Amino acid sequence: MQSTTESNSHLFDDWFDPIETGIRDRVRELIEEMIRSELDAVLSRPRYGRRAEPADGSDVAAVVTGHRHGSRVRTLTGTFGKTEIAVPRARLNTSDGKTTEWKSQALRKYQRRTLAADALIAGVYLAGTNTRRVRRALRSVFGGEVGKDTVSRVWRKVKGDWDAWNSRSLADEPIVRLILDGTVVRVRLDRKATSISLLVVIGVRTNGQKVLLAIKQMGGESTEAWRTVLDDLIKRGLRRPELLIVDGGTGRESAIAAVWDSVPVQRCTVHKHRNLLAHAPERLHEEISDDYNDMIYAATREDIEKRRKAFIRKWRLKHRAVADSLEEAGDRLFNLHPSAAKPMAQRSYDECN
Repeated sequence: MQSTTESNSHLFDDWFDPIETGIRDRVRELIEEMIRSELDAVLSRPRYGRRAEPADGSDVAAVVTGHRHGSRVRTLTGTFGKTEIAVPRARLNTSDGKTTEWKSQALRKYQRRTLAADALIAGVYLAGTNTRRVRRALRSVFGGEVGKDTVSRVWRKVKGDWDAWNSRSLADEPIVRLILDGTVVRVRLDRKATSISLLVVIGVRTNGQKVLLAIKQMGGESTEAWRTVLDDLIKRGLRRPELLIVDGGTGRESAIAAVWDSVPVQRCTVHKHRNLLAHAPERLHEEISDDYNDMIYAATREDIEKRRKAFIRKWRLKHRAVADSLEEAGDRLFNLHPSAAKPMAQRSYDECN
């Protein structure tokens, strides 16, 4: 009993982390150095540095864009805790002969927390924790500096940013293809873990870059739900796409027909691959994948058709559900293929796959 008591009295004594402590002790000087370097670049000279002589011998005054005048103390809370830093001040010359206060781009005006700190607070809150529990959960990280009001302000900002993102204009987006998909995610609502259905729209720009356009919780993938999502994109200025990539849901198909009737539709080859595997036992998965990839990446339309017929003929005898699943996709499984009637780049086809 005595030895047990002695060991318990030293519980958590070995939790001291010299690496973490050493990093936090040096945070202040690192932040101050970063801001000083930012000002040095603006003024084209370091602190206490002499005015640089122009190479062409012109007026040296033209080189100086402003002057320093002391510093102010700011308090910043981050994932490293709370620290006080000295932020340099400076006046910059303007074209009209006056001066204006220099503003750091790294540390915004009135900023009290880092973006990583705000993201951590919002993430814990979104995980289903109320404001008081967020404060207790993050007390050790932020040194007890996060109160209930702070959590509420961070969440209001996140909510405002989310609303602005959902209503932003898409008129200037050079979108040529859309990927439409539904997904289910696990979240915590009212202290209970539950699953919610989300409708997701990803746009592909003319340069091949993908950009997230919309995430909507509509309760399912019905025609009405997808029609609401597509109508909202059009209302925000999205131009008519050249191609749509879908997974084959009936509700989505009806909504697309009502909005963009003549736009070509490509069935997602990844979703179809998963469908095929879902209809067969695991021992057949590797063989199905090999046959499927040989067909999808065939060089010409003739090769595709030949291998598709061979695939259906083989798997109708070996495992009929696999052949039926492939037949369900029809010709839409190959609309994006480089050898199709309206060819696109091989890179785009590979990205779709």
